[in-house]
Amino acid sequence: MLATARLHMQVQATVAKILPPALGEVCRVARLETDKLQLAVPSAAHAAKLRQMAPRVAQALAAAGWHLNEISVKVQAGLMPPPAPPPPREATPLDGQALEAFATLQKNLRPGKLADAVARLLKHHKPESESESESESEPESKP
Repeated sequence: MLATARLHMQVQATVAKILPPALGEVCRVARLETDKLQLAVPSAAHAAKLRQMAPRVAQALAAAGWHLNEISVKVQAGLMPPPAPPPPREATPLDGQALEAFATLQKNLRPGKLADAVARLLKHHKPESESESESESEPESKP
């Protein structure tokens, strides 16, 4: 069993070197018999590209000492890993000088979308101590 796993890994590594990186990363050795190799890929597009490259793969494997008469391709949708979540956005807080510049800009803008956006930016970047003191000092309006 261990020898078979090693054999699969060796063929896998050889095939991955032959193929373009994007295809080599998703291509897996599904079955290896005495003269037949079955490769598995996650989509029909990958399979089509791999079938085009099969003669080159066979030549490279023959040069590496693998004598295979047939290379077949199988589509296995579960092979592709789910996409990685995007990295968290890192926002640098605005310093006092930047906040003052945006406040000045807001005062000089005409009412509209840009003025609203600058107001939201200022509200979002206000220090917590200021926003807490403003919310305490503002009387609650009841309808």
